Amino acid sequence: MWLSGKLRMLLLGVVLSLGVLVLAVSDVRASVTLKLGFVTAANKDDPYYIASKKFATLIEKYSKGRYKVNIYPSGELGNERDMIKNLMVGTMDLGVITNAPVGSFVNAFMILDMPFIFPNYRVAHKVLDGEAGKMLLGKLKQINIKGLAFAEGGFREMINNVRPIYKPSDLKGIKFRVMRTPIYIALFRALGANAVPLPWGSAFTAVQQHVVDGLEIPVPVIWANKFYEVTKYLSLTNHTYSPLIIMVSGSLWNRLSPKDRTIFQRAAIEAAKYERTKIESIINELLKKLQEKGMKVNRVPDMKPFMEAVKPVYKEFEPKIGKNVMDAVLKARNEAMK
Repeated sequence: MWLSGKLRMLLLGVVLSLGVLVLAVSDVRASVTLKLGFVTAANKDDPYYIASKKFATLIEKYSKGRYKVNIYPSGELGNERDMIKNLMVGTMDLGVITNAPVGSFVNAFMILDMPFIFPNYRVAHKVLDGEAGKMLLGKLKQINIKGLAFAEGGFREMINNVRPIYKPSDLKGIKFRVMRTPIYIALFRALGANAVPLPWGSAFTAVQQHVVDGLEIPVPVIWANKFYEVTKYLSLTNHTYSPLIIMVSGSLWNRLSPKDRTIFQRAAIEAAKYERTKIESIINELLKKLQEKGMKVNRVPDMKPFMEAVKPVYKEFEPKIGKNVMDAVLKARNEAMK
């Protein structure tokens, strides 16, 4: 028996409505919540936060809400070594992690912590966005992590409560908190300071309680974490450049479709470039604010004595980093300086 035209249209409308409902339910089920961790405070001027927030926002935007990213600042998911391990085993999805602790897991990354390796931001960006940077990111695969892009913590500077730093001899006897990485320990020892390895979470209290005299961190991190409250002198030594690596757990990466991998990669690159631009405009303003808070800020008049003092550090770590890696990055650096 043939159905009437009106009845057929009614049934067709019901079927279409059910189809839309099924699609809507499927979309809800496809939505995935991811965890992104970093160790510093969720402050609008903090480089980790800027990169993390932008990365999370872009993933949600480009996936049209299929992925939601919750950010966990202030080491809520552990210190940086913990977070690297979490990414390796897949208990954490995304991370924005500074370079130094990564070098403890993949020795090649130690090259980026070598003292005075980049003379300025332009050269650093050119190297890290080029083939040398891609080569390094690719090496994270050996620990089940996908490296997506290099954001920026900025050049690291020295803060302390003993004296301003103008020349290497000014560091003699000062106790500096450093990251638990061999290069940072060797760097400060080469300059005559006492290197005290401590986790980031203990740094503020260690200075406050005079366990150490100071530490070395980028300007935005000094401001965001209120180190002006516990240190007096800020010396712009630019002794190391601090890239922030945007990472994805290999477990998550392997589950992503090619389309979603493209989304995550695009979001990371755009977030890194956005954060670099923001930080560049923030640093000069923050230096003024730090002075207003009472910090004594000075620039180093001549870097050559410092560079001469740390030459043994390059020789010491070349075997561990790998001559091929060191040569590739230094070649890219020299090309970028032309």
